Amino acid sequence: MEKLFDGLKAMVVDDSKTIRRTAETLLKKEGCEVVTAVDGFDALAKIVDYQPDIIFVDIMMPRLDGYQTCALVKNNEGFKKTPIIMLSSKDGVFDKAKGRIVGSDHYLTKPFSRDELLGVIKQQFQPQSAVA
Repeated sequence: MEKLFDGLKAMVVDDSKTIRRTAETLLKKEGCEVVTAVDGFDALAKIVDYQPDIIFVDIMMPRLDGYQTCALVKNNEGFKKTPIIMLSSKDGVFDKAKGRIVGSDHYLTKPFSRDELLGVIKQQFQPQSAVA
């Protein structure tokens, strides 16, 4: 049986082992290849080798937070178009706005459900309908 996201490469960046494991398990069940990183520096070290199709990044992390990580990734020519989904335990308008400013494509509040996680991937990879 074909999985929903066969072969899609996802990166999950979060300092919480629980969140990394949860997201990785859900994504692998749908056919994604998953690489995880514990913080922004770890993510930046892995991103070039791994070339993810989509990146989930926690906002609150030590050393390099999600906003800084997102900005650095989006400023790289090779990853400008890679969707970045911000993860946060805060559902604040300010956080969402700040995420948009640094180039994030979507925002998920933790804890997220399987449907929310998969829904955001579907949204990012749907063929854009032509608007007349």
